[in-house]
Amino acid sequence: MKVVAEFTIEPFVDGDPGDHVLVGLDAVRAAGLEPEVGPFGSTVSGELTTVSDAMARMFEAATRAGATRVSVQLTAPD
Repeated sequence: MKVVAEFTIEPFVDGDPGDHVLVGLDAVRAAGLEPEVGPFGSTVSGELTTVSDAMARMFEAATRAGATRVSVQLTAPD
């Protein structure tokens, strides 16, 4: 099943991501996905198992690096 995950790693400052954001994005890339980074969050899409694994890696890496909140919205488009 294909899914889309939109996620935000906080705290964030537009145009000046902290290390907690950068390591989170790197963790997503290490899981085999390329995040589309926007001003208020990022998006990835792929198979449910791949996206779920990427989100778990991102959460762990970002929180270890100082993230205070990670928000994820998962959708299954038609």
